[in-house]
Amino acid sequence: MIALRIPSLLLAGSLLVAGCADKKKGEGQAAQVETAIGPLDLPAPYASKSAVKFSKVIGWANGQMPTAPDGFVVTEYARDLINPRWVYVAQNGDVFVSESNTEKKGVKKAVADVNGQADSQRFDESANRVTLLRDTNGDGKPDQRSVFLTGLNQPFGMLVMGDFFYVANTDALLRFPYKAGTTKLTSKPDTILKLPAGGYNNHWTRNLLAGPDGKKIYISVGSGSNVGENGMENEVRRANILEINPDGSGERIYASGLRNPVGIDWQPGTNKLYAAVNERDELGDGLVPDYLTSVQEGGFYGWPYSYYGQIEDPRRAGEKPDLVKKAIMPDVPLGAHTASLGLAFYDGKSFPNKYQNGAFIGQHGSWNRSELSGYKVVFVPFTNGKPGKPEDFLTGFIAPNEGQDVHGRPVGTFTLPDGSLLVTDDSGNRIWRVAAKEKTAVASRN
Repeated sequence: MIALRIPSLLLAGSLLVAGCADKKKGEGQAAQVETAIGPLDLPAPYASKSAVKFSKVIGWANGQMPTAPDGFVVTEYARDLINPRWVYVAQNGDVFVSESNTEKKGVKKAVADVNGQADSQRFDESANRVTLLRDTNGDGKPDQRSVFLTGLNQPFGMLVMGDFFYVANTDALLRFPYKAGTTKLTSKPDTILKLPAGGYNNHWTRNLLAGPDGKKIYISVGSGSNVGENGMENEVRRANILEINPDGSGERIYASGLRNPVGIDWQPGTNKLYAAVNERDELGDGLVPDYLTSVQEGGFYGWPYSYYGQIEDPRRAGEKPDLVKKAIMPDVPLGAHTASLGLAFYDGKSFPNKYQNGAFIGQHGSWNRSELSGYKVVFVPFTNGKPGKPEDFLTGFIAPNEGQDVHGRPVGTFTLPDGSLLVTDDSGNRIWRVAAKEKTAVASRN
């Protein structure tokens, strides 16, 4: 096969035709693309067969926990939650946890038929609630816990803006009257925006992010399919980051062609939006790498017609050459089929200098690879505002038995006011806290 080299001057998204694969024959061309952190070699489509390998969650034994680098300590922040997916940290330090899950009848049986042994926690009923955790004495572990909100429909992103608490259900954005310190919401919400729901591949999460000036809300909405195979007419307002006013009006598409942009955050010291994006399946073990990328206003990132700039997906080849020509190269590859979901720029002060203003990314782990990939938290350093190569930060989620057993699955990453990092572990039903040891924290301040 012929490898194509894309020079760095084409990074911004100039036209690239990397060779179209014949889906039936599995033919195509490998490519080398120039990302923001250097060249990336991509295999040809169908260079390996599309694999199915689901993990089996075995849980954490007492005292067992993930592993962080030297200089950090990991503790259990909360346990006995029901699929804790996402967190919102309020200005007063309250931690809100959305507990929700994929709900698809019959999926567990279908997975077991294919895989032989399905993840028994993967398709439990969704708790559909928000739990409040409060640490009143500052010891790094909540001493108050209450059910804050119930009756939701697969809630995920949360946000406090003004006198309102926002929750993004899979099908709608809700807004509740709210005062800081409230321990339970009982008032009826306003549904300020309907959102598209349903579809393949569990892209049900809807994340929320306030604009830097507090005047806009950004909503991440994943695709309803792998590569638009159900018709692009069913993808309206999907695979996008939407922008609205706080009352739900003024909706527009901020950026598009992002297959499943779950984690979104602002780079510290800038007004630059970044997203962690899940890429497409069924092109083989090495395609397509998930990525972290800056998100340009009005930018198009390729889905479903191309990937990594202008490499056409063989399943959509020749359909939209005008869009392919506009597709923007993502910045940082994160590995194929890692299910990179979480994203938090570190704006705390207690971690060493190398972590300042860098990005922590939760990799939930995916199913479409012959070997498990992801199942960890990675860190992307930023120097002078530019990203570097990802490195492992929180590991130990995969059991050391060379099988498909995992203790849990990390999702989101979040910074607490004291500078420690929270990591949600939905399948482990826990939240982990990573803090710098005192000597490490002191060194970082000197």
